[in-house]
Amino acid sequence: MILLTVLFPCIISTYSASVKGHNTGPRINNDKLYKFAYSTEVLIDRVKGAPQESAGYQISSEVDVNLVWRNPNNDDDQLIKIAIQNVAVENVNERPPGKNVFKGKKTDVVIEKEQLIALKRPVVLHWIRGKIKTFYSYEKEPAVIQNLKRGLASLFQIQLHSGTTSEVDICGKCNVTYQARENQLTKIKACKLERMGFTSQNQIFDISKKSSSATIYVLEDTFIKSVRAEENHILKANIHRTSDAKIVSKQKMELKSTEGGPRMMAGKQVASIVKALDSNYVAVSLMAEPASDECRNCPSLSQQWENIRKQLEPENLSKADAVRGFLYFIQNLRKATKEEILQILRSERNIGILPQLVDAVASAQTSASLGAMLDFLDFKNKNGSVLQERFLYASGFASHPNEFLLKSLINTYNSQIGSTEIREMVVIITGALIRKLCDRGGCKLPAVVEAKKLIFGGLNRAEKADDVKVYLLALKNALLPEAIPVLLKYAESGEGPISTVAVTALQRYDYSFINSEVKKTMNRIYHQNRKVHEKTVRVTAAAIIFSNNPSFMEVKNLLLSIGELPLEMNKYMLSLVQDILRFEMPASKMIRSVLKDMLIHNYDRFSKLGSSSAFSGHLKRGPDVSSTYSLDILYSGSGIFRRSNMNILLFNNFARLLATKVVLEAQGLESLIAANADEGEENLESFAGVSAIVCDVQLRPVTFFQGYGDLMSKMFSATGDPVNVLKGLILLMDYSQVIQLQSGLTCSTEFQGGIAIDVSGGIEFSLWYRESKTYVKTRGAVAIVGNIVVDASFVKAGMETSSEVEATLDVRTTVQFSQYPFLVCIRMDRTDTPFRQFVTKYEGLTPGKPYVTRKGKVGLLDGSEYPLHQENSHMCRKVFSDQSDSSSESWF
Repeated sequence: MILLTVLFPCIISTYSASVKGHNTGPRINNDKLYKFAYSTEVLIDRVKGAPQESAGYQISSEVDVNLVWRNPNNDDDQLIKIAIQNVAVENVNERPPGKNVFKGKKTDVVIEKEQLIALKRPVVLHWIRGKIKTFYSYEKEPAVIQNLKRGLASLFQIQLHSGTTSEVDICGKCNVTYQARENQLTKIKACKLERMGFTSQNQIFDISKKSSSATIYVLEDTFIKSVRAEENHILKANIHRTSDAKIVSKQKMELKSTEGGPRMMAGKQVASIVKALDSNYVAVSLMAEPASDECRNCPSLSQQWENIRKQLEPENLSKADAVRGFLYFIQNLRKATKEEILQILRSERNIGILPQLVDAVASAQTSASLGAMLDFLDFKNKNGSVLQERFLYASGFASHPNEFLLKSLINTYNSQIGSTEIREMVVIITGALIRKLCDRGGCKLPAVVEAKKLIFGGLNRAEKADDVKVYLLALKNALLPEAIPVLLKYAESGEGPISTVAVTALQRYDYSFINSEVKKTMNRIYHQNRKVHEKTVRVTAAAIIFSNNPSFMEVKNLLLSIGELPLEMNKYMLSLVQDILRFEMPASKMIRSVLKDMLIHNYDRFSKLGSSSAFSGHLKRGPDVSSTYSLDILYSGSGIFRRSNMNILLFNNFARLLATKVVLEAQGLESLIAANADEGEENLESFAGVSAIVCDVQLRPVTFFQGYGDLMSKMFSATGDPVNVLKGLILLMDYSQVIQLQSGLTCSTEFQGGIAIDVSGGIEFSLWYRESKTYVKTRGAVAIVGNIVVDASFVKAGMETSSEVEATLDVRTTVQFSQYPFLVCIRMDRTDTPFRQFVTKYEGLTPGKPYVTRKGKVGLLDGSEYPLHQENSHMCRKVFSDQSDSSSESWF
């Protein structure tokens, strides 16, 4: 009796465990037909939009489920048949009377007969312990219809106990967590399905996406009584968080009744049972298949071009309409054939607008668009250099370049090129493509390896200084780690412009690449341990040291040098140090530590006269993106302008981007006013030019004049017109992804952003008034458009968003060198900035007139003059008061 008492609980426990272990999945009863009500709906809106204002639709139906076969040796091994009946397509939200596009529409009219037949055709699941082993359906059914049935079938992918597992359903490979409690089961999953698409190269211009998916099952007698599933997808543009979208997809299935059903089939082999049920059934993947996005009754590429042609006329390039037209046409070009694109490029009507057309075709980045461009452009013809230049710049700004584009540039370089400038641009842009492909893990691609050999080999063979500069500019774009020793060599031993390019290339590297060897070389250059260097090279070397975690002794030696430098370099270094302290840059802490030494921090050292300056400030501070500017100007000891450097940096929590960097430089002009050149600059050739980096891409520098003869010629023939540095349309943001919804519907998400930019600059020099002026003018219009569409071929809903802004930024410097210290006035102004934002939502049947709503917001940001240092304000008042006095003088 005692033994029985002890063994009884053990026997019961063992029996219970065996039952539980055997019955681990849901079961469907024999000879029963389960009738469910099923619906799936989708809603699209802004993230903070009201649910009742969302665009969307609902597909509802009845669903019959019955058991076809059960394994006689395993009750959890089952074949179940699922059939859809009485389909209806409806609106989700209430619409005004007369505007409900779904009301009164019969299903057999809404859905094509062939599609409706396919939708009602049953599917069969091989169901083992709640997991779908095989999905049986007809082969070659329309992808949209097959996916809807996959979405329904995926609701039957369950397990009855808590835990984490991996599953495959319509959304791909999923990591799933189950939480079981009494008769309720909660399923949370995160899935990945490989689909063609692309994102922006820089995360500042990318889209942030958050997704969630949860399903709640209510069970009764080991089978499903009801299912409620909801998934949410939120997308936001990193650079403009109000350019966003939210997609909500829901599924609901409820058991309405149970009645007598077909008898279960007998047999042991699943394949033979399925064959006997319907010989047309085949095993197909449960993962969704891509649905065709073929457009019906869409206008041709030529018609679409005519719709936006006027927006891209040269006189409209500074307007946001030009950018929107540019982005719209890129979308159409990506669906076009090479022949269609060539037809537009070769049309005589488009000659005056070809540069903008080339911008769009090159930005489309398809094999057809690239093939059309290479066929259209004749690089042997020197007269076509404007179009060739626009194509090369668009290639450098490519949002998702591929190996074929790089290989095409290499082939172009190895062929005959009529213009020297274009050949130089090919090399420089090749460097930009190397960097972009390496950033995406493509450094070992054959074309990238070949391009590296082209640049390093060309540099080794180059004999002329101009050729050396071109290959160094390519390395400045490529930012290869293996190029650092080469750049160090040219930075320290190169002459004049070569050393300048090499040291500014090193300045672009991330701090992780600035090792002790780089810093030692920069210190030698600044302190001129081995040879005398130009001021521009030395101050850049100092900036590299300050920007890369300088040591106590490095900072101390830099500060001790102030007072021993040429006059204007003294003032520049002081201004640079003060700017670091005022703007709380990383080096500020170390500088403050060094300044505790009174030998360094004293009046004599910090009261040097001069007009050179360095200043940084904020253009914008915001939750999405912030931007800063820095403006530094260096003069020679005789008061002649030497260099100005204007930087605009964008940054947020994801990344940083050098938006623009415009460098105006002049040298060898002291002889014009019979002044002495500074140390190391006695034999410099007269020169003035401008160099620019736009969106992290170094462009080919533009020369105003070179040589004394050219200077005199330009001075006597000068018109005062600015020299164009960059003009064109650039694709900044380029995001295209397809979201597979668990209902079987697919959501196409596209965000694009572009800019129409016009950067010009110039230098004016007057010996009579002993005055010089420099100016950089940047005009631009930016637009970001989003397009979210859920298209089931017979019904469609979507949302289009548009945000745009137009702005002009002027930087002007006036120098009066009739006295010393000479007067320098720097002005940086932004004009009034209009902005517009629009949201359009629509839903409707295909074909048919949709229900459309549109909202907009328009505003104007007042212009402003950005503050610089206080000393600049005093000088500007003096300069303009002097000009006012001189203009008021009269003989009478």
